[in-house]
Amino acid sequence: MVELKEVELKKDKSVFGQISEYNHEKVVFCHDHETGLKAIIGIHNTVLGPALGGTRMWSYASEAEALDDVLRLSRGMTYKAAISGLNLGGGKAVIIGDAKKDKSESLMRRYGRFVKNLNGAYITAEDVGTTTKDMEYIKMETDYVAGLPEAMGGSGDPSPVTAYGTYMGMKAAAKKAYGSDSLEGKKISVQGVGHVGGYLVELLAKENAQIFITDIYEDRLRDISSKYKAKVVGMEEIYDLDVDIYSPCALGGTVNDDTINRLKCRVIAGSANNQLREESVHGPELVKKGILYAPDFLINAGGLINVYSELQGYNRESAYAQTERIYGYTLDIFELAEKEGIHTQLAATKMAEQRINSIGKVRSTF
Repeated sequence: MVELKEVELKKDKSVFGQISEYNHEKVVFCHDHETGLKAIIGIHNTVLGPALGGTRMWSYASEAEALDDVLRLSRGMTYKAAISGLNLGGGKAVIIGDAKKDKSESLMRRYGRFVKNLNGAYITAEDVGTTTKDMEYIKMETDYVAGLPEAMGGSGDPSPVTAYGTYMGMKAAAKKAYGSDSLEGKKISVQGVGHVGGYLVELLAKENAQIFITDIYEDRLRDISSKYKAKVVGMEEIYDLDVDIYSPCALGGTVNDDTINRLKCRVIAGSANNQLREESVHGPELVKKGILYAPDFLINAGGLINVYSELQGYNRESAYAQTERIYGYTLDIFELAEKEGIHTQLAATKMAEQRINSIGKVRSTF
């Protein structure tokens, strides 16, 4: 049973006001009393194809915060697919709850039924707080799921590919800022060493970078620090380090009014979504401060590229080859931003919207 719950309003806006702010096609509120499921599915744009995006499970402070997250994330997926040349639309979902305590087979399968009811307009995959095992449970109820284990014919965990794309974007940013894409000896702070962040640290360690890490989970920090000789720092300390590159790989909004004046890096390049709390404010602020920003939805597109490849008949080499192109795309965005005198996130958004508008003349929404 679907139940539309009263949602706490953000900035005194109505729910429809928030949805129209980002121009979403559809937002679905899902509730099931028996399993305790509370989820929101956001479908932003399906001009290029069905919306594909992961399902995040997180303990949000409020339903308004969850709604804001799914709206921003699903919009980012639209741009991510468009700028990567994929025939996909943008979607995302969030499940409200603690993934370590509240998740169960029945909850994930019930969620899978809601995905099924969208009749292919939205295809889900894993994200923060969900795993390939969860995708197996969802698969029991619907075929509209990707990121399945390799034993089931899927591509498995997309995190290594996401990390590789982030790494490519970071190297391109280093090339632009420092004249060389070598990361050897570079001081790099990685905020969040979960699935993607952990794989990114491994790639950085192979280049002999000086790595600083932080995370909310102590066991992750101990493991990554021990494996790759990374220095552990505090959650707040990460913003004050004198480093070359800051890499946000956890939740979004970490580049904001408070942190932007504390950062001492020349490059920001990470895998987190929506790193700029307010794009129109903090994008230009980074330019003023001389910090080069590698657009998040471009350089973290490797995971999406990976699961898209799964829909076509998975080929790992092809997925990595396409992800490697992020290096060139990132340099193109830097060039466009410089040419037009705009911040890099805006340049990436313009390039993505140009493709959507162009294809929109050929086809309607999915």
